[in-house]
This record gives sequence, C-alpha cells and structure tokens, in this order.
Amino acid sequence: MAKVEEAAAFVQRLQDAVDNRDLDALVGCFEPDYRNETPAHPARGFVGRDQVRANWELIFDGVPDISAEVLRTAVEGDVVWSEWQMRGTRPDGLPHLMRGVIIFGTRNDRAAWARFYLEPVDPAEVGADAAISQILGTETPR
Repeated sequence: MAKVEEAAAFVQRLQDAVDNRDLDALVGCFEPDYRNETPAHPARGFVGRDQVRANWELIFDGVPDISAEVLRTAVEGDVVWSEWQMRGTRPDGLPHLMRGVIIFGTRNDRAAWARFYLEPVDPAEVGADAAISQILGTETPR
C-alpha cells in the first residue's frame, strides 16, 4: 500500500475510534512506545500508550458525545500532518470545541510519535489587537 493510502487509513481508523468511543481501537492506533510532544505546553508531553488510554478515558467521560472531523491531511514519507476539529458537550452542558494540527510519525500503520497542537477554541470575542496585548501583558490599545 502506498504511504498516502496507509496514512489515510491510519487517520480514518483514529477518527472512527473517537467517533465510536472505542477505547481499545483508539489505543491500538498507537505504538507501545508512542511519544507525544506538546510544544505549546511542554510539561504535557508523555511516552507510552498507557497514557493515551488514561487521557481518552477522561475525554470519553468528560465529553460523552465527542465527535472528530479531519479537515485536511498531508503526507511526507512516514509523517502525517492532520488538521482536526473535535466537538461535543461537557456534562455541565457547555460546548467542547477543539481545533488544531497533529503531526504524526508513523510506524507499522500506527502512531510512533506526535507533535500535538490541538487546543480548545477560545470563546471570547477578542480581536487581534487585544489578543496581542494580552499575550504581551500590555494594555489593550484604544
């Protein structure tokens, strides 16, 4: 099977596992020595699919109707760039919406590593100037 077809099949298996709330199938999408890096939150990185299982148990409990949508993918060798949107409803009734990119390194048709850039969508109506001011810790321009 060509790399692009393998990558598409891997991403589809992962999306299906999320949509079906199939924890075993989801964990099966990852190598035992899987390494996750979260560059925007370095302390959140981890190694091993036991943590994948623990994370997704919490997610499935916290967002019982979660669904995933893969908006785009690109493949270069064993690396899959994927843009995701995940949505659902939390037990408190508030919406759950995350968007971003996950870059997977694959081995044996499973994820061997990832650089994870999926983040909660900020519901605030803050424009570019105010957002930059917040990031820099300066006052909002008038």
